[in-house]
Amino acid sequence: MIEIIDTERCTACDICVNVCPTNVFDKTDGIPRIARQGDCQTCFLCELYCPEDALFVSPFADVPQAVDVEAVKEAALLGSYRRAVGWTAESRHLRDADRSYRLFGH
Repeated sequence: MIEIIDTERCTACDICVNVCPTNVFDKTDGIPRIARQGDCQTCFLCELYCPEDALFVSPFADVPQAVDVEAVKEAALLGSYRRAVGWTAESRHLRDADRSYRLFGH
């Protein structure tokens, strides 16, 4: 379940809003808001596509958890799923191609 949008890292690019298949986020005039946390399916797409590692999806939560943002940062958990599947800076061009296909169908 999505637990954190780190306001210090988020650049309000809205990629998380656009890739979420269950419409968990709301766009704002700035940083997106987790509006429907209970709808999160723990698919990790938002964390995968976040270019700033500003999101944390808990793989163990069925309900919202009290999460210590500083502890998550210290443990380098922000963006950890993306790194675990090999989406590193060196593979950024592959993300861009996939995002284009996903968002625009080509």
